[in-house]
Amino acid sequence: MVGASLAGLSAARSLRKQGFDGRLVVIGDELHRPYDRPPLSKEFLAGALAEADLALEQDDEDLRAEWLLGVRAVGLDGPQRAVRLADGSEVRADGVVIATGAAARTLPGTDGLAGVHTLRTLDDARALRDELALGGRLVVIGGGFIGAEVASTAYALGLDVTVVEAAPTPLAGPLGETMGGIVSALHADHGVRLWCGVGVKGLRGESRVEAVLLEDGRSVPADIVVVGVGARPCVEWLAGSGLALDDGVTCGADGRTRLAGVVAVGDCASWYDPRAGLHRRVEHWTGARERPDAAVTALLAGGAVEPSAPRPPYFWSDQYGVKIQFAGHAAAADSVTIEEGARDDHNVLAVYRRSGQPVAVLGMNQPRLFTRWRKQLAAAA
Repeated sequence: MVGASLAGLSAARSLRKQGFDGRLVVIGDELHRPYDRPPLSKEFLAGALAEADLALEQDDEDLRAEWLLGVRAVGLDGPQRAVRLADGSEVRADGVVIATGAAARTLPGTDGLAGVHTLRTLDDARALRDELALGGRLVVIGGGFIGAEVASTAYALGLDVTVVEAAPTPLAGPLGETMGGIVSALHADHGVRLWCGVGVKGLRGESRVEAVLLEDGRSVPADIVVVGVGARPCVEWLAGSGLALDDGVTCGADGRTRLAGVVAVGDCASWYDPRAGLHRRVEHWTGARERPDAAVTALLAGGAVEPSAPRPPYFWSDQYGVKIQFAGHAAAADSVTIEEGARDDHNVLAVYRRSGQPVAVLGMNQPRLFTRWRKQLAAAA
């Protein structure tokens, strides 16, 4: 198991649940045991959750695994199924689960500049939480979900917050233009500045950041900067392994790669979606929790199995006291309508359709109606 976060832990659990009783080695480049990442930008960052509350393992859970933590995988001999580690050692196996996740993208030229953060790991969240506690002016670069959640948390902590987004409408990718605009309006509704349609030219500061320089010539004063411009799959260590790599590890609909005995799960895996007829990565908690079951089934079977229809992707976000839930694929829709609630009250239920058929649903503070629609989408799939 290469990767010791949620996807790797889920695969390890599935192996034991499906009857595998052999040697199980879990490799992780962080020193921490598996922990929950979604609270890092919300409750943990706000100080409402302690590190112990993030633990994913149960107190009485025993997977009978060997944990190799704090060591990075640097190569894979595909035919031999041998994982090479940064300390010079090697782990050989009959089966390999690749679950190395994704890493936050950074801004070029910002290394070593104090006050500049990304948020992906527990250590990232620790460092950012300490700085937010000091107050001041925060600039968030990127209006996606991570950036929006950090902005919301910082606003609640009393910081002066500005969000800079290069696209004309934040969240247009996952939610579409219309609903992306409605959700991102939460920033302005709470006194957080949102500047859209302008890119970042660079940062100003000698040893510590002082301002964010925009491509239109404006300068935004900043004591703290959070860069939330997406993530890249951690697959560079697999170069030369024989695996197909294209925005992640290319897999079938059951997680199998083109190397026998090797499957991939989680944020680094680009699974085939038979409904859409293409490969795509799903960077959400539910995908890392649910898909390893299918991959482990295929791994233990030693070949192709008939995969069950994948459930529509689901994710959620909490911003400014509003619970945002989404299921499906907004890009597949040709229309979107608000079926319940009012956008000004932040309690809408919106349904996305293609040729009249529902393909996605978005809820803002509509948990009951959203759950009903999500079940309908899953049943249709």
